[in-house]
Amino acid sequence: MTTESVVESVNTAGHLMIGGCDALDLVQEFQTPLVVYDIEQVRQQVRAFRQAFEEQQVNYVVSYASKAFATQAIYQVMNQEKAHIDVVSGGELYTAIQAGFPMAHVSFHGNNKSRSELELAVQEQVGVIILDNFDELDLLSSILERTEQKIAVMLRITPDITAHTHEYIQTGQADSKFGFDLPSGQAEAALKQILENPHLDFRGIHAHIGSQILAVTGFELLAHKLVELAAQWQQKFQCPIPVLNFGGGFGIRYTAEDHPLAPAKFISALVQTVKTDCQQQQLPLPEIWIEPGRSLVGPAGYNLYTVGSSKRVPGLKPYVTVDGGMGDNIRPALYQAEYTAVLAANPQAPAEETIRLAGRYCESGDILISELEFPRVHQGQIVALLATGAYGYAMASNYNRVPRPAVVFAEQGKAQVVVERESYADLNRLDRAYQNK
Repeated sequence: MTTESVVESVNTAGHLMIGGCDALDLVQEFQTPLVVYDIEQVRQQVRAFRQAFEEQQVNYVVSYASKAFATQAIYQVMNQEKAHIDVVSGGELYTAIQAGFPMAHVSFHGNNKSRSELELAVQEQVGVIILDNFDELDLLSSILERTEQKIAVMLRITPDITAHTHEYIQTGQADSKFGFDLPSGQAEAALKQILENPHLDFRGIHAHIGSQILAVTGFELLAHKLVELAAQWQQKFQCPIPVLNFGGGFGIRYTAEDHPLAPAKFISALVQTVKTDCQQQQLPLPEIWIEPGRSLVGPAGYNLYTVGSSKRVPGLKPYVTVDGGMGDNIRPALYQAEYTAVLAANPQAPAEETIRLAGRYCESGDILISELEFPRVHQGQIVALLATGAYGYAMASNYNRVPRPAVVFAEQGKAQVVVERESYADLNRLDRAYQNK
């Protein structure tokens, strides 16, 4: 993997710039490992999706899939940019509450929502709950009946459309843990239960076909299927289908081999397919929802590391180890995700050798980049891993009892810590001594 054609902002000293801040200055102030977000880049991406819908002149919602990166600060940014959010756990929902995010603009996902999580969602009157299975439908119904409340719901279906991506992040195929199956009649049976329940307000159909999708074909196929299904259900049950929610999965550029489409191309293809099919089916044009996560925050994220030890054996690729790794970015170990890295002091430095960029954790599989054409580096230099803003910090762990890094937002030349660096004391805060009597 090369750093070729990866163009990053640099200052007059040739240093990597993030959100108008010198990366080396950020390291000097906040230490490493460090997660940094260029917040203006996040804002621009949200606006690009919204503008794409505006140009198509349809009613829409852009809902940030916050499992990609969920903190109070990012929820506040999304609210400022007039985006909705979707959450997948009580913890994400609680974080949104603490951030002051408007609950009417929250969608609640997940294939195993607990009673306490659903009770919290009902108590806070979240905008919509995306129903995933019959157990959840029954559980939510019992909560609403007891509390004498009503809440909006969507029905998640498995459309039997497989995105061309890693099997761990495919979700639209028939054999999936998510959603109601169509061919078996599960989805229709669930719809009947919803329509017969006075505590449930049916808002529409949801589907999600996977992640890191780089072509429009899957979304066009999904549009055909959802419009056809909406027309069938409207005719059979005489119920309106106000919303078609197409989920997320819009890919980003991790390496020079990735060629993602601009938001406008995805949205244009999706909306035009929906419009054409609705006209043919004589179906009123529904509101169109999408749930981008990775594509909003992924490209804006950077992981900054300090080079530590190196291992060089004649005839083998060197191992260059940094002070982070699978504890703050497990994606390469989990599903062979690929990244690009640059030297923070000189992102445009020419490659001199092919190395393995290794992490500090006691696992042979803790390799951030298995084949990286890179300048020859020495201990103490700063390496920046690019496009780490999605599913890096969100999946971070304390493996080997290593504290998680700080998270900094950089915007217009100013940097602010939005998640404090964990300390050794933090790691032991919940531990209790064993009383061996």
